[in-house]
Amino acid sequence: MGILRLPEWRTNLYVLWFGSFMTELGNSMTLPFLALYIATLGNFSASNLNLLSGIAFAISYFAKTLVSPLWGRLADLKGRKLMCLRAAGVMTLTILANGFAPNVWWIIFFRMVQGSFSGYINNAQALIADSAPEHRKGSALGTLTTGSVTGGLLGPLVGGITADIFGYRMTFILAGMGMGTVFLTTLFFVREHFEVKEAKDLKKNGAGAFKIGWLGIIPAIYIVALTVQAASTTIQPIVSLFVKDLAPNAQNIALQSGFVTAAPGLSTMFVAPLFGKWIDKIGAKKILVWGIVGAAITIVPMLFTQTVLQLFIFRFIFGITDAAIIPAYQTLMAQSVPKAAFGRVFSYSQSFQAFGNVVGPLTGSMFANLYGYHSVFLITLVMEVICLLYIGIVRKRSA
Repeated sequence: MGILRLPEWRTNLYVLWFGSFMTELGNSMTLPFLALYIATLGNFSASNLNLLSGIAFAISYFAKTLVSPLWGRLADLKGRKLMCLRAAGVMTLTILANGFAPNVWWIIFFRMVQGSFSGYINNAQALIADSAPEHRKGSALGTLTTGSVTGGLLGPLVGGITADIFGYRMTFILAGMGMGTVFLTTLFFVREHFEVKEAKDLKKNGAGAFKIGWLGIIPAIYIVALTVQAASTTIQPIVSLFVKDLAPNAQNIALQSGFVTAAPGLSTMFVAPLFGKWIDKIGAKKILVWGIVGAAITIVPMLFTQTVLQLFIFRFIFGITDAAIIPAYQTLMAQSVPKAAFGRVFSYSQSFQAFGNVVGPLTGSMFANLYGYHSVFLITLVMEVICLLYIGIVRKRSA
């Protein structure tokens, strides 16, 4: 039994929910103001500021893409709780260090280190997938998803208020202190019954099934993870410009842009636990396919959006499909490989998600510049359709 005599897996869920919440809160309360913070550290031209801000933003995700599989292997050897502690501890130090950075190069360095040692959320997912009862995995992973989504939603608000009152540096300091709290709560309250392994044990226990999985459902899940992340972020770089284009006379462009940006996360936060329960009853594969189909259908009316309200409504509905897809593919990962491979499987998933964070904004910006804002939804629709076709091929081959 854990906190308040709860079952151990449920105690883990609540503590790791808080950890996932704080991880995304810390990221989202600092990233929106990263360019403004960098601008205070020197005299930069507009082009140089854009370039340096882009590097500082992207380098963390590039590092995460490359390094996550290595940490996943270590998680399968040493345990997922240890990996959560490693990620929370390094994030505490690097985010705090960003708050005291003397110049932009230190920020870029600390962001690279942070990305290289990240992995709290994916290891929390692997730990819950391992510890939750088989008939509760879907609902547990759905609930865990709301932690990171809620943190991502509240982060810009908390960061904006903090920056306005205390300055940009304080946002990093508070975020770092929050991650320090995550480290301590994970250390003292999360329980994992893990038998430390040697490298040879990975080949003997689970490696064969892990390799077989790569021929079917596992790579399909990775494509889904990349697509979901990329599709959610294609509009990210141009959302305020698109809102201004839809409402050129509005006085509160920033506020409307914030609502449009937050819309998918709002719906995901509310309905992800519900889809988690349906996954346990109906099955993860069906929910996954329905979610991708729903996402593709929802994107179609976005191609013809004429008002900010329409854009908000359609993106809100789009977030409902994310609430179905994300816990579904997480549950499928847990069901498709042995527990001995959970660390690697969930870490590879994080790599693909991180790559989606690079591909989505880059693709959206390129199409917006070449063909206009509405074309962003066309390329997003193409992503979803290709993903759906690939899933269909995989299902047909595995039938």
